[in-house]
Amino acid sequence: MRRSLLGRLLGVSALVAACSVAATAWLAVQTTSGAIRQEQGQNLAADARIYDTLLGYAARHPTWDGVDATVRELAEQSGRRVALTTQSRQPLADSATAATPPALPPEASAVVDPLSVDTVLAARSTEVKGTAADRIDPRAVGPFLLPAAERSALRRTADRQAVCLNRVGIAADVVVGPSGRPRVQMVGNDPERAAGTRCDPSDLDSPTRTEKKALTALNDLADACLKRQGRGEVRLNQDLSWGGGVAVPVPGPALPTPLPGDAREAAPAPAVEEPREFTGEDDRAIASCVGTARSEQLSSYVASPALLFIGDEGGATVPGFDLSPANTAKIAGAAALVLALTVGASVLAGARLVRPLHALTGAAQRMRDGQEHASVPVSGDDEIGRLAAAFNDMSAHRARLEEQRKAMVSDVAHELRTPLSNIRGWLEAAQDGLADPDPAFVSSLLEEAVQLQHIIDDLQDLAAADAGVLRLHPEPVRVRELLSQVAAAHQARAETAGVTLTVEAGAVAILPADPVRLRQAVGNLVSNAVRHTPAGGRVTLRAYEEAAGRLSEGAGEVVIEVADTGTGIPAGDLRHVFDRFWRAEKSRSRRTGGSGLGLAIVRKLAEAHGGTASATSTEGEGSAFTLRLPASGPDGMTTAS
Repeated sequence: MRRSLLGRLLGVSALVAACSVAATAWLAVQTTSGAIRQEQGQNLAADARIYDTLLGYAARHPTWDGVDATVRELAEQSGRRVALTTQSRQPLADSATAATPPALPPEASAVVDPLSVDTVLAARSTEVKGTAADRIDPRAVGPFLLPAAERSALRRTADRQAVCLNRVGIAADVVVGPSGRPRVQMVGNDPERAAGTRCDPSDLDSPTRTEKKALTALNDLADACLKRQGRGEVRLNQDLSWGGGVAVPVPGPALPTPLPGDAREAAPAPAVEEPREFTGEDDRAIASCVGTARSEQLSSYVASPALLFIGDEGGATVPGFDLSPANTAKIAGAAALVLALTVGASVLAGARLVRPLHALTGAAQRMRDGQEHASVPVSGDDEIGRLAAAFNDMSAHRARLEEQRKAMVSDVAHELRTPLSNIRGWLEAAQDGLADPDPAFVSSLLEEAVQLQHIIDDLQDLAAADAGVLRLHPEPVRVRELLSQVAAAHQARAETAGVTLTVEAGAVAILPADPVRLRQAVGNLVSNAVRHTPAGGRVTLRAYEEAAGRLSEGAGEVVIEVADTGTGIPAGDLRHVFDRFWRAEKSRSRRTGGSGLGLAIVRKLAEAHGGTASATSTEGEGSAFTLRLPASGPDGMTTAS
């Protein structure tokens, strides 16, 4: 990657990106972190206050009727839009002043449910403490709400105890809970200080008639829940803790009659509790049932859950903030610097990239203008350097192809001119009366026409193969029979030339191939071998199978070989034997016959079957031409034995 153009571009891009990100992040942190923290703190405090107010409303009212005034007041205090909807998003109250309020966001800011408090927002509230530990809002008292008579009686008792404590030097105040029950709170919160005085505030701990009735109903609901789980009953205390056994009434002395106006009822007969051990699993089950019982008991006293949406008048959920002119100038300056660095780096990288591309463009234009060979200097081993090397190879290959094209045109013209000149000469001689149209005359013309037709057919086959439209009709071919047919077709010519023609083929599987095209390819090889083998020589047709290697796929190959004991081919000419119109004998005497297209056609036919054609030769000893064809055939058809 060190010398790679892609690596350099990636390095420059990564460097610029890193500088941009670092500069932007540093500037953003320096200029906006304080404003963001301040804005977020204000928004969270306002959201918690709005949530807590509406939660208190829901805890004290069985419905949301009349909440509009509270919502408008909260919106005015916070400068935000406050909207309440049912859980099905039916509007309950909305502080938006527009004739057509903006659509509410898809997600609500919170769910206002006094029986399932959002512990995060509740923990931020400064008005209600301890909500985070209890999912039921403490302001939802339901049947525990004391009537006026009981509140008054308890308040008088609490005031007397507070005055008593203050007289003995213990600072104390009266605090009223959500249910209206007062309690004496001593400064320092040390109840042991009052234990030795006659001002013990524990007299306020006895439940009133209302509380006792509500606690009994709650205990019944919890016991029903435990019974469904197969567990025993428990007794709930006033603080919703549970005792260690079941209360059993026993006879005892009568309690004094309650004084008039006293909120406490006559205490029942003392009870003896049978000891009962609770396991951790029992405690968890009891706590779950107590929570379920509380929700069931309070459900009819509180408002139903509602979705709370807090945002600005434009519909956004969180209002933004404005940067100061100095911070705006810093951001603009940093952006301009990053832009300048990016442009500079891009210009340098682009210039190095464009120079070799201009050279390639100029070379391509010179090729278009007809120059035989146009090359460009290769400056490196990166992508552009490899592109330049590939361009030079393409240019050289194009020049070679152009030379071959010119030679081919010349050869085609010569090959066609010779039989045409002979035919024309004989016809003109017959027309002038110099030759008689006897059978020998007609035979000579027919031979020239056949040669002309042979050249044309070869050129047509090559053109079809080059265009990719050479059609094959594969079918199962018995290789031994095909070789025997080819040998029989050339036997007469071989005997005339004094050459022995033999076939050696063992148990070769049936080869899926086009029999006509395969006979044509093998026939071209046999014809070529017979022409170049002197009298007394031998031409052998062989066929055998080669299994696929362990690392290769497929069904192996069928090898067809045509070997002769002729003159052989020089090593320097061996790589040209499959070129078009190439002859080992450069003269145009046609002594050895042939058009120079036979071996080129053999190679194209082998490639059309998915195989290859190759040649080996030893000068003075003979040559061997080999066809390797896949046993699965050109279209994937497999062999059959």
